[in-house]
Amino acid sequence: MILLNPNDHSRHYPDEFSKQIMGVTIAWFEKRGKRKIKEDDHARTWYADFLEFIKEEKIFATLLTPTSYGENEHYRWDTWRNCEFNEILAFYGLAYWYTWQVSILGLGPIWMSQNNVLKERAAHLLREGAVFAFGLSERQHGADIYATEMNLAPQADGTYLANGEKYYIGNANAAPMVSTFGKIAGTNEYVFFVADYRQDEYDLIKNVTASQNYVGQYKLKDYPIDEDEVLSMGQAAWDAALNTVNVGKYNLGWASIGICTHALYEAINHAANRRLYNMYVTDFPHVRQMFTDAYARLVAMKLFALRAADYMRAASADDRRYLLFNPMVKMKVTTQGEEVINLLWDVIAAKGFERDTYFEMAARDIRALPKLEGTVHVNIALIVKFMPNYFFNPAEYPDLTRQDQPGNDDFLFNQGPTRGLSKITFHDYSEIYKGFNLPNIEIFKAQIAIYKEFLAMATPDDAQRKDIDFLLTLGEMFALVVYGQLILENVPIYEIDDALLDQIFDFMVRDFSKFALQLYSKPSSTPAQMEFCQRMLRKPNVDEERYKQVWQEHVYALKDLYEMNP
Repeated sequence: MILLNPNDHSRHYPDEFSKQIMGVTIAWFEKRGKRKIKEDDHARTWYADFLEFIKEEKIFATLLTPTSYGENEHYRWDTWRNCEFNEILAFYGLAYWYTWQVSILGLGPIWMSQNNVLKERAAHLLREGAVFAFGLSERQHGADIYATEMNLAPQADGTYLANGEKYYIGNANAAPMVSTFGKIAGTNEYVFFVADYRQDEYDLIKNVTASQNYVGQYKLKDYPIDEDEVLSMGQAAWDAALNTVNVGKYNLGWASIGICTHALYEAINHAANRRLYNMYVTDFPHVRQMFTDAYARLVAMKLFALRAADYMRAASADDRRYLLFNPMVKMKVTTQGEEVINLLWDVIAAKGFERDTYFEMAARDIRALPKLEGTVHVNIALIVKFMPNYFFNPAEYPDLTRQDQPGNDDFLFNQGPTRGLSKITFHDYSEIYKGFNLPNIEIFKAQIAIYKEFLAMATPDDAQRKDIDFLLTLGEMFALVVYGQLILENVPIYEIDDALLDQIFDFMVRDFSKFALQLYSKPSSTPAQMEFCQRMLRKPNVDEERYKQVWQEHVYALKDLYEMNP
């Protein structure tokens, strides 16, 4: 089964030690129980016991330390392995995932730095159980790093004094190394340096959210920085900021997958065991449809995110295709997560508000993920830069197998300049589509062909390309093409049967039609563009036998398969 099931955690792992890490983490949460997790969530309790567990087991140290700075061969930054840990943490609660996520972001500029002293310090702190923080955003500017006001003022003795505020910084209350982005006073040269929350000149102002996490606002006032505490300057600091977000934003999709999986178990258990009007809730046709749609969307989320991890691990200076697929995990997978929760919530209705359910947390937390590390429109504005080469200028690349082998992902921390996105090329997306002829995939391929014709024959003009509202819908349609491509690439790897695959493309056809109708309705759409949009409107193939098979063998089969230890 492709979905995480803590009661039967029989995943394939290339090494036994990685399997042990996941196993002890699941066991810790199950021993703790749902009641305690919910109590801490409602009381907004800082998760000191979880961090103590992480320290004792050296889990962050093992998973987030590059091999060259680790204690043994098990220490490595392995994206495939980290995906699994992402999913497990969010499965039990987004707060536990969040402290891990912001530690990843805080470590990015450190591992990308040439400052070996700070790298050794970070490795040591990881072994001691420390968490890390990423001081990038500011209250007035968000993540607009052009406008950052944090500055380092050079002193006569070669040191600096840091002054400025950072806002919305996770772990700001507990990170002995806060990777902080700013500018050199007088030159406006970009800089990354580290600050320590324990220093007197570090003023922790407040937690800016009402949550179990600490999302801090901090102020540095004449905070002394010597040369050894500077991570990077100039172009290297700028690149570290963007590349860190590139590495870290990917994890948000996995948080959505973990949340949706736990919520699905809880929802199916409730509905399948509840009788209304002398029948079980899962006997209602509309309920079956919502569950089937939610399941198909969740499986698609996971297939895409798994395949994107392969491209991240295979990335090099000559192959940066992951820079399209990575923001897709951030944007598409997280918004699909919202769709899944909405469908499940329509089934369980008022039950989703009850304080003792996991779902009550899921319904709240799933909304956060599309809004972190860049909103949906920011990520769509990024991915549309790849459209011309993706559709009209394919290149040759060797076949890419599943990248689950043990190994350190060195390139992620040695990516170099962030320029040249429009020059990145991709292998021919149509080749994988040609290998499948299921009814809904055939309909989807026809929609793609019309969309490609739209781009060539009714090309958006300059005004439309500057119209974010128009661009968002155009980008959503492009994203669906990419989404389907990577899902299909993973079908043989994860042995997805034809019935489930055709059910996945049932919603893909519907979603493509939805966005085509939206594009048709835009104020600036031309008559020629509207005609193409009408041609893209298609209905999925209706196959009652396929639908029943997916319901029985995949969806209803989840009934009573997992329930968290109370």
